Amino acid sequence: MTDAPASRTLSAPDLYDRALAVADQGRPEEAEGLLRTALKVGQTPAMLVTLGVLLEQQRRFDEARAVFRAAVAVAPDEPRLNLPLAINLLRAGKYDEGLRLYEHREVKITAAMSGRPQLPYPEWTGGPVGSLLVLPEQGLGDEMMFNRYVPLLKARGIEVTLLCRPQLARLFAPLGVRLMPLGPKVDVPRCEAWTLAASLPLQFGTTASTVPDPAYLAGGAGGSGIGFVGAGSPGHTSNGIRSIPEDLIAEVRGWPGVVGLQPEEIGGVDFEGARQVIEGLELVLTVDTAVAHLAGAMGKPCWVMLAYACDWRWGERGPHSAWYPAARLFRQPRPGDWASVLAAVKAALAAEGIGQP
Repeated sequence: MTDAPASRTLSAPDLYDRALAVADQGRPEEAEGLLRTALKVGQTPAMLVTLGVLLEQQRRFDEARAVFRAAVAVAPDEPRLNLPLAINLLRAGKYDEGLRLYEHREVKITAAMSGRPQLPYPEWTGGPVGSLLVLPEQGLGDEMMFNRYVPLLKARGIEVTLLCRPQLARLFAPLGVRLMPLGPKVDVPRCEAWTLAASLPLQFGTTASTVPDPAYLAGGAGGSGIGFVGAGSPGHTSNGIRSIPEDLIAEVRGWPGVVGLQPEEIGGVDFEGARQVIEGLELVLTVDTAVAHLAGAMGKPCWVMLAYACDWRWGERGPHSAWYPAARLFRQPRPGDWASVLAAVKAALAAEGIGQP
């Protein structure tokens, strides 16, 4: 009688694939265990980055930072490995190093225009310049977030040409710059230099204590009612995490004083039309989507409901962000726990007498 054959020892790639599958099922702790076993067998930068992401999903940000640094050390000639580290540093408010490494991000201006643009004049590095082309990238909220620097450019005497997505053109018109909506073809005037909007914080030497005031659009305090957004764009890679389930969205829509701010609920208007609606409200209550940035740019009281491990601009923890210090942040106490977030919001509304019949 012969012994049964021994179980096959899984290779590092096999363990890595299993870890990814488990992570996709929303079990980061189990995926972490598989991945740490894989790393004992063999190590690649991708494995290290994935481990760092799993740690961030558990809010173990300091541990994740060390792992991201290890990934960069393993492959120093791979500049994109700096991006996870950059985002981790920015979330922690470590802007000096974080903003420099953030320049390794993948640039996407439009669906058909990716990569850093090739223009017949140089990229701006923050020095004296007479005219400057500011290019949009990332999402609509990012445009609103980073264009707070446009008034600062004007204050330096710089003639600004601002490219923007068409649905933001009327919103940005009061900035008083040369405004050019993106389209199939845009004839961009010659400037002395160009910059990506998300590079402006670096060029201004932004620190956690020198983030510019976000309120650069009209709107401010006053009004009645609560504007509500419970879900972001379905095309966003993190939309499933940042959006509230439909049954809970329906519950909030039934609260006193709540009005929906989704485009179909306010007549499908552009963001200037949305701004006009929000101007008449007392408070905006939203998940992490473009409306949070719009309310912030207006200086409108805004409460933002956040996933357990949220985007870097909202910071690691606490009720406030350096980018929107007047906004009040409600964070999930556990992954996926929107019920607790809504309970905290409802209690705060009652305590402050907002939206009461």
